[in-house]
Amino acid sequence: MAESATQAIGVFDSGVGGLTVLRALQAELPGENYIYLGDTARLPYGTKSVETVVRYALQAADELVARDVKALVIACNTASAAALGALRERFAPLPVIGVIEPGAEAACAASASGRIAVIATEGTVRNGAYQQAIARLRPDARVQAVACQLFVALAEEGWLDGEVAEAAAARYLQPLFADRVAAPDTLVLGCTHYPALRGVIAATAGSAVRIVDSAETTARATRTILQADDLLQPARSPGKVRFLATDGVARFASVGGRFLGRTLDASEIELIDL
Repeated sequence: MAESATQAIGVFDSGVGGLTVLRALQAELPGENYIYLGDTARLPYGTKSVETVVRYALQAADELVARDVKALVIACNTASAAALGALRERFAPLPVIGVIEPGAEAACAASASGRIAVIATEGTVRNGAYQQAIARLRPDARVQAVACQLFVALAEEGWLDGEVAEAAAARYLQPLFADRVAAPDTLVLGCTHYPALRGVIAATAGSAVRIVDSAETTARATRTILQADDLLQPARSPGKVRFLATDGVARFASVGGRFLGRTLDASEIELIDL
């Protein structure tokens, strides 16, 4: 147990959006060590085929497992939707945690009416993973899913408010909430980029709508799973983080800092090839 507890938790995403999950993990489990891999050479995953996403996810996970991690967190909704089963099968009994199941559980718990909206990438919406997960937990739920691909670019550019962000939010969300009587009462941020735009998303959806951030719920789920497996590292001192990227370490640092909530320097990021 002592050796396992000091091992790092592996976290991967197609790019920097998953740093919102890493940030939530550090807040929930500050004593843990982390290795974060952003597959920046091949992003975005959200527009690619399921077969391609599964292949990329397995390659990223292979890299982290080779570095002796004690758990894998898939900090990407598209990869969670497409590859969670394949990852769990390949790496069992290593704990593999996706972002969709915790997000679906939180949405079902938050919704009073059972009317739930999910905004995500094209790949996540097309896969139907959130819709299926919510239906399993709450068969009476009525789920609407909308692909909001432009939100990813806005988050990466740092355009988190102002006319462009507001116009995009209105275009995507106003049809969902136009009928206030039948509108969803819960909105799931089904892409790890979207928490960066939470302010403009919440303002467009309205104050009565509950926002579910899968990053926060995934961090809590990770704690529960590690605790059950006796793998938790006591928070005696802050853990360390290693950053890996497959391309563009300078951009990773400049953009990633917005998602992580602190300044990143390119020298902190190791360039790797998958």
